[in-house]
Amino acid sequence: MAGGFVETGEENKQYNGRLTIFVALSCIIAAFGGVLFGYDIGVSGGVTSMPPFLTKFFPDVFRRMKEDKNISNYCKFDDQRLTLFTSSLYIAGLVACWVASWVTRVYGRKCSILIGGASFVIGTVLGAAAQNLAMLLIGRALLGVGIGFTNQSVPLYLSEMAPAKYRGGINNCFQLSTNLGVLFASLINFGSQKIFGTYSWRGSLGIAAFPALIFTIGSIFLPDTPNSLIQRGKDINDAKMVLQKVRGTVDVQEELDDLIKASSASKTTSKSYFKILERRYRPQLVMAIAIPFFQQVTGINVVAFYAPLLFITIGLKTSAALLSSAVISGIATIFTIISMHIVDKFGRRKLFILGGIQMFISQMIIGGVMANKFGDHTALMTKSYAYFVLVFICVYVCGYSWSWGPLAWLVPSEIFPLEIRSAGQTIVVSVGMFFTIIIAQALLTMLCHLKAGIFFFFGGWVFVMTVFVYFFLPETNGIPIEKMVKVWREHWFWKRFVGDVEIEDGEELGTP
Repeated sequence: MAGGFVETGEENKQYNGRLTIFVALSCIIAAFGGVLFGYDIGVSGGVTSMPPFLTKFFPDVFRRMKEDKNISNYCKFDDQRLTLFTSSLYIAGLVACWVASWVTRVYGRKCSILIGGASFVIGTVLGAAAQNLAMLLIGRALLGVGIGFTNQSVPLYLSEMAPAKYRGGINNCFQLSTNLGVLFASLINFGSQKIFGTYSWRGSLGIAAFPALIFTIGSIFLPDTPNSLIQRGKDINDAKMVLQKVRGTVDVQEELDDLIKASSASKTTSKSYFKILERRYRPQLVMAIAIPFFQQVTGINVVAFYAPLLFITIGLKTSAALLSSAVISGIATIFTIISMHIVDKFGRRKLFILGGIQMFISQMIIGGVMANKFGDHTALMTKSYAYFVLVFICVYVCGYSWSWGPLAWLVPSEIFPLEIRSAGQTIVVSVGMFFTIIIAQALLTMLCHLKAGIFFFFGGWVFVMTVFVYFFLPETNGIPIEKMVKVWREHWFWKRFVGDVEIEDGEELGTP
């Protein structure tokens, strides 16, 4: 099969150690960053459907929704200030992740996680107490800073702490916790919208302060990863003690030696952003751009950001729309758990491809039904067709949740050699943030102009990215991060970039 990888000896070497409780607890605390990320994604779609929130900050949108009979059903929520409430989160996150890259490299993964947690706490309090649009957006921007720092550091932290054979499942904890955050937000939105007045949306925005505090306080007690300690020139014995604790064995010398070699290779240059442009790192650079881009054009943000608005558009009441959003979030969580259990057994490529096929078919069906049963100015879609659309949105979310949702975080976090790892992760997060901003800001306008065609638009991209994975993404399952260069040298296409690189300084390039 194109893009496959034949596993042989050295590249498939496994180090001593097991999955310890110490690793599990550390990763649970770190993955709380995903809970906050997911909550801030999920809460925005809910509060923007609440009348008290709209009347305070976006009265024109509320008037169109209730009174304007001439505007298209698809255009009632098309307002750039409303979309700015969502996209401001990612504009700030895009800027913050570049600062976070430097902090992560110089001061360690733990420091970045801690800064992200503090930003979440301050941003949550400010947003819940907002008295005007400016104050609301500043709070969202601070939450974006938290997202920029945690999205840059948490996936790296999880990948570096996890034993290679458990890395897929542990790293998927980030996506699982993100889905739990979205589910938590959906349930809170459903409950708080019944509260009178501004307490409805203030409650939804403010309750995130509790997990933010847990995350921030817990981060203080996190150990930094052995990779980071060695990279920052700390005492090798300190790194060895941490490695022994996280692996549950004193026999860690082989893995420690490889980490030291990887660190030595990484110090040959201080300009990792230039180094990643070298020919030998072409596969990693392409994946650092392509994977987060494709994740954003799956169309998941139609559901993640604006599900309640979409459901209101097709005819559901506010309460039913928020409940439907909570059901979808629950389904996403279940299938992310399924992904955690099968990703290290079946591998990354199969899940990417099968999930892509499932998403493509679902989007074609949804687009077809909406094109035929829901017009510009006609009566809202009948309940039976509205729930039919809801069912296939659930099928679509299932496909995303066990494939492109978790794997788009997992695969980039495990493919970079140490010398370009921080730069590579920053590119991944930046590309993801950049296209999230574009889609978040343009989505309601796209819905207004493309109408049902928006599902065909995103479905076309799902087809393209599934073909891309089939031909160009090698299998990375079970390969130690320090030996990942082997998968590119065995690949039918990428070997032309990394297979003919000369040996420098007596060392095989790309291999610690």
